[in-house]
Amino acid sequence: MATMSAQSIFTIPNLLTGYRFAAAPVLLFLLMDLDVGVGQSLVAFVLFLTAALTDLADGYYARKHKIETVLGKLMDPLADKVLITVALVMLIPMGRIPAWVVFVILSRELVITGLRGVAADAGVVVAASNLGKIKSVLQYIALCVLIFPLGVLPVPFLHELGLVILYVSAFMTVWSGVDYFYRFQKVYLPGAQK
Repeated sequence: MATMSAQSIFTIPNLLTGYRFAAAPVLLFLLMDLDVGVGQSLVAFVLFLTAALTDLADGYYARKHKIETVLGKLMDPLADKVLITVALVMLIPMGRIPAWVVFVILSRELVITGLRGVAADAGVVVAASNLGKIKSVLQYIALCVLIFPLGVLPVPFLHELGLVILYVSAFMTVWSGVDYFYRFQKVYLPGAQK
Protein backbone atom coordinates (compact mmCIF):
# COMPACT_ATOMS: atom_id res chain seq x y z
CA MET A 1 0.00 0.00 0.00
CA ALA A 2 1.51 3.32 -1.07
CA THR A 3 1.81 6.12 1.44
CA MET A 4 1.41 9.78 0.68
CA SER A 5 4.45 11.95 1.16
CA ALA A 6 4.24 15.13 3.21
CA GLN A 7 4.93 17.04 0.01
CA SER A 8 1.86 15.57 -1.71
CA ILE A 9 -0.33 16.25 1.33
CA PHE A 10 0.76 19.82 2.02
CA THR A 11 -0.21 21.31 -1.32
CA ILE A 12 -1.69 24.80 -1.50
CA PRO A 13 -5.20 23.46 -2.32
CA ASN A 14 -5.07 21.02 0.61
CA LEU A 15 -3.89 23.80 2.94
CA LEU A 16 -6.80 25.99 1.76
CA THR A 17 -9.17 23.10 2.49
CA GLY A 18 -7.52 22.73 5.89
CA TYR A 19 -8.19 26.40 6.55
CA ARG A 20 -11.94 25.76 6.18
CA PHE A 21 -11.72 22.94 8.71
CA ALA A 22 -9.78 25.19 11.10
CA ALA A 23 -12.16 28.11 10.59
CA ALA A 24 -15.27 26.08 11.51
CA PRO A 25 -14.66 25.72 15.28
CA VAL A 26 -13.50 29.33 15.52
CA LEU A 27 -16.70 30.42 13.76
CA LEU A 28 -18.70 28.26 16.15
CA PHE A 29 -17.03 29.98 19.11
CA LEU A 30 -17.62 33.47 17.65
CA LEU A 31 -21.32 32.82 17.03
CA MET A 32 -21.97 30.95 20.27
CA ASP A 33 -23.13 34.05 22.15
CA LEU A 34 -26.76 34.89 21.31
CA ASP A 35 -26.01 38.59 21.77
CA VAL A 36 -22.99 38.82 19.48
CA GLY A 37 -21.52 42.32 19.33
CA VAL A 38 -20.66 44.19 16.16
CA GLY A 39 -16.93 43.56 16.46
CA GLN A 40 -17.35 39.85 17.06
CA SER A 41 -19.85 39.61 14.19
CA LEU A 42 -17.41 41.37 11.85
CA VAL A 43 -14.65 38.94 12.82
CA ALA A 44 -17.05 36.02 12.22
CA PHE A 45 -18.05 37.53 8.87
CA VAL A 46 -14.43 37.97 7.72
CA LEU A 47 -13.55 34.46 8.87
CA PHE A 48 -16.54 32.92 7.07
CA LEU A 49 -15.94 34.99 3.92
CA THR A 50 -12.26 34.08 3.70
CA ALA A 51 -13.08 30.41 4.32
CA ALA A 52 -15.78 30.51 1.63
CA LEU A 53 -13.34 32.08 -0.82
CA THR A 54 -10.87 29.24 -0.23
CA ASP A 55 -13.56 26.89 -1.52
CA LEU A 56 -13.51 28.72 -4.83
CA ALA A 57 -9.72 28.91 -4.91
CA ASP A 58 -8.58 25.41 -3.93
CA GLY A 59 -10.17 23.41 -6.74
CA TYR A 60 -9.28 26.00 -9.38
CA TYR A 61 -5.66 26.09 -8.22
CA ALA A 62 -5.40 22.29 -8.06
CA ARG A 63 -6.76 21.86 -11.58
CA LYS A 64 -4.72 24.71 -13.04
CA HIS A 65 -1.45 23.41 -11.61
CA LYS A 66 -2.38 19.73 -12.04
CA ILE A 67 -1.86 18.94 -8.36
CA GLU A 68 -5.21 17.34 -7.55
CA THR A 69 -4.89 14.71 -4.84
CA VAL A 70 -7.17 11.94 -3.63
CA LEU A 71 -7.01 13.53 -0.18
CA GLY A 72 -8.08 16.88 -1.63
CA LYS A 73 -10.97 15.36 -3.55
CA LEU A 74 -12.17 13.65 -0.37
CA MET A 75 -11.61 16.49 2.09
CA ASP A 76 -12.75 19.47 -0.01
CA PRO A 77 -16.49 18.67 0.01
CA LEU A 78 -16.30 17.64 3.67
CA ALA A 79 -14.68 20.95 4.62
CA ASP A 80 -17.44 22.80 2.77
CA LYS A 81 -20.14 20.88 4.60
CA VAL A 82 -18.52 21.39 8.02
CA LEU A 83 -18.21 25.15 7.44
CA ILE A 84 -21.77 25.51 6.11
CA THR A 85 -23.17 23.33 8.90
CA VAL A 86 -21.54 25.40 11.64
CA ALA A 87 -22.90 28.64 10.18
CA LEU A 88 -26.40 27.25 9.63
CA VAL A 89 -26.70 25.67 13.06
CA MET A 90 -25.29 28.65 14.96
CA LEU A 91 -27.67 31.08 13.23
CA ILE A 92 -30.78 29.18 14.43
CA PRO A 93 -30.63 30.23 18.12
CA MET A 94 -29.75 33.77 17.03
CA GLY A 95 -33.18 33.86 15.33
CA ARG A 96 -31.74 34.60 11.91
CA ILE A 97 -32.88 31.43 10.15
CA PRO A 98 -35.64 28.89 10.78
CA ALA A 99 -34.64 25.36 11.76
CA TRP A 100 -36.66 23.78 8.92
CA VAL A 101 -34.42 25.42 6.30
CA VAL A 102 -31.36 24.05 8.04
CA PHE A 103 -33.01 20.61 8.15
CA VAL A 104 -33.72 20.67 4.40
CA ILE A 105 -30.19 21.77 3.50
CA LEU A 106 -28.40 19.38 5.85
CA SER A 107 -30.63 16.42 4.92
CA ARG A 108 -29.78 16.87 1.27
CA GLU A 109 -26.08 17.13 2.07
CA LEU A 110 -26.15 13.90 4.11
CA VAL A 111 -28.04 12.00 1.41
CA ILE A 112 -25.74 13.19 -1.38
CA THR A 113 -22.64 12.47 0.70
CA GLY A 114 -23.96 8.94 1.25
CA LEU A 115 -24.63 8.46 -2.45
CA ARG A 116 -21.14 9.74 -3.27
CA GLY A 117 -19.70 7.20 -0.84
CA VAL A 118 -21.63 4.36 -2.46
CA ALA A 119 -20.57 5.49 -5.93
CA ALA A 120 -16.92 5.94 -4.89
CA ASP A 121 -16.90 2.47 -3.34
CA ALA A 122 -17.94 1.11 -6.72
CA GLY A 123 -15.31 3.21 -8.51
CA VAL A 124 -17.88 5.58 -10.00
CA VAL A 125 -17.50 9.33 -9.80
CA VAL A 126 -20.60 11.45 -10.24
CA ALA A 127 -19.16 14.93 -10.57
CA ALA A 128 -20.70 18.02 -9.03
CA SER A 129 -23.12 19.70 -11.39
CA ASN A 130 -23.49 23.38 -12.17
CA LEU A 131 -26.66 23.32 -10.05
CA GLY A 132 -24.62 22.13 -7.08
CA LYS A 133 -22.06 24.86 -7.65
CA ILE A 134 -24.76 27.53 -7.87
CA LYS A 135 -26.31 26.13 -4.68
CA SER A 136 -22.98 26.43 -2.87
CA VAL A 137 -22.38 30.00 -4.00
CA LEU A 138 -25.90 31.02 -2.96
CA GLN A 139 -25.41 29.39 0.44
CA TYR A 140 -22.12 31.22 0.96
CA ILE A 141 -23.66 34.57 -0.05
CA ALA A 142 -26.72 34.06 2.15
CA LEU A 143 -24.67 33.06 5.17
CA CYS A 144 -22.24 35.98 4.71
CA VAL A 145 -25.20 38.38 4.67
CA LEU A 146 -26.81 36.68 7.69
CA ILE A 147 -23.58 36.75 9.72
CA PHE A 148 -22.81 40.38 8.88
CA PRO A 149 -23.89 42.68 11.74
CA LEU A 150 -26.83 45.03 11.38
CA GLY A 151 -26.21 48.78 11.50
CA VAL A 152 -22.73 48.75 9.98
CA LEU A 153 -23.93 49.39 6.44
CA PRO A 154 -26.93 51.52 5.49
CA VAL A 155 -28.75 48.51 4.06
CA PRO A 156 -32.29 48.15 5.39
CA PHE A 157 -33.58 44.61 5.84
CA LEU A 158 -30.09 43.14 5.50
CA HIS A 159 -30.86 39.91 7.33
CA GLU A 160 -34.22 39.58 5.56
CA LEU A 161 -32.34 39.83 2.26
CA GLY A 162 -29.97 37.10 3.47
CA LEU A 163 -32.92 34.93 4.41
CA VAL A 164 -34.47 35.33 0.95
CA ILE A 165 -31.16 34.28 -0.61
CA LEU A 166 -31.04 31.32 1.77
CA TYR A 167 -34.58 30.30 0.72
CA VAL A 168 -33.46 30.40 -2.93
CA SER A 169 -30.41 28.34 -2.00
CA ALA A 170 -32.66 25.84 -0.17
CA PHE A 171 -34.72 25.47 -3.35
CA MET A 172 -31.48 25.01 -5.34
CA THR A 173 -30.33 22.51 -2.69
CA VAL A 174 -33.40 20.33 -3.27
CA TRP A 175 -33.25 20.77 -7.05
CA SER A 176 -29.55 19.91 -7.26
CA GLY A 177 -30.14 16.95 -4.93
CA VAL A 178 -32.82 15.56 -7.23
CA ASP A 179 -30.53 16.18 -10.22
CA TYR A 180 -27.65 14.42 -8.45
CA PHE A 181 -29.86 11.45 -7.55
CA TYR A 182 -31.04 11.21 -11.17
CA ARG A 183 -27.45 11.33 -12.49
CA PHE A 184 -26.35 8.83 -9.81
CA GLN A 185 -29.15 6.47 -10.80
CA LYS A 186 -28.29 6.83 -14.50
CA VAL A 187 -24.59 6.11 -13.95
CA TYR A 188 -24.70 3.68 -11.04
CA LEU A 189 -27.98 1.87 -11.74
CA PRO A 190 -28.28 1.84 -15.55
CA GLY A 191 -30.90 -0.94 -15.46
CA ALA A 192 -33.23 1.31 -13.45
CA GLN A 193 -33.94 3.49 -16.50
CA LYS A 194 -36.54 1.11 -17.99
